[in-house]
Amino acid sequence: MSLGIAVIGTGKMGADHVRRIHRTTSGAHVAAVADPDEARAKEAAAGIDCAVHTDPAAALSAPGVDAVLVASPGPAHEATLLAAFDRGLPVLCEKPLTPDAAGAARIVAAEQRLGRRLVQVGFMRRYDSEYVRLKALLDGGSLGRPLMLHCRHRNASSPSFFTTEMLVNDSVVHEVDATRWLLGQEITAVTVLRPAPSSYAPPALADPQLVLFETDGGAVVDVEIFVNCGFGYQVRCEAVCERGSAEIGTGQEHALTVQSAVDGRGRRGGEIPPDYVVRFADAYDRQVQAWVDATHEGRVEGPGAWDGYAAAAVSEAGVRAQRTGERVPVLLRERPALYA
Repeated sequence: MSLGIAVIGTGKMGADHVRRIHRTTSGAHVAAVADPDEARAKEAAAGIDCAVHTDPAAALSAPGVDAVLVASPGPAHEATLLAAFDRGLPVLCEKPLTPDAAGAARIVAAEQRLGRRLVQVGFMRRYDSEYVRLKALLDGGSLGRPLMLHCRHRNASSPSFFTTEMLVNDSVVHEVDATRWLLGQEITAVTVLRPAPSSYAPPALADPQLVLFETDGGAVVDVEIFVNCGFGYQVRCEAVCERGSAEIGTGQEHALTVQSAVDGRGRRGGEIPPDYVVRFADAYDRQVQAWVDATHEGRVEGPGAWDGYAAAAVSEAGVRAQRTGERVPVLLRERPALYA
């Protein structure tokens, strides 16, 4: 009854998923891994009895593969997803579903032709305990109608390949999905404000930025994205409602806070997670376990291909807003009945 999973892509995220499935997830095992870098693939699979490939298609066709976890770079997702569809394999695909809305729409169309959902997109914040509690609070209605979300998304530093566009389509895309999920509303327009870049940002990177969303429910969302803040990884969200507000990510649960006397003076300090793998470790665990459990039962839960398409469409509008400095409307196709 163990689900055999092929992990496609064994970089930082993929290797972490290989470890997770092998050591933490129940009801599943790693049946195959694939990465163009054979040495990296072998390193991720060290100590695991599984097939190792450089070609994703070969990994999908390996004996004992029942499902696929896609953790390769975004531009490679579409081909792997379509190959998985050809084999009828359920997929957990790390965001983005595809880097562009047109590609995501093709995935949605391919699922429609199949007549059933196969894809869950890896927006892991939906499985984070703090986000889950905030979602339940907002849905419960005790604070009244949500009016605004204030979000902060900070990284200690950005990798060398990080571009200004990636501020939106690689980082803020998480706030895109969180906004749609928390509020149950679609984002209708995006505006991006660009302050003077930090002196610690790479020369070609316009960092930080302030991204503004408008929704079809009348809410306004602001997202501070700052990927070279220097002090750690920090994700916060405050929901401001008619009768109160609620904030998550302040550190009480996910960081150690210490009060002590130093040199005769009281001090208060703590730890900030270094990156997303640490901050959202529990969320990743819950996400993969929920996907495995649902796959065993023949169903798909969580964010699907339509959510991946909507996030891609909003991200494209955000990148246009970056470039033009204008408010850019988000144009979504009609939502198919398969995703109702």
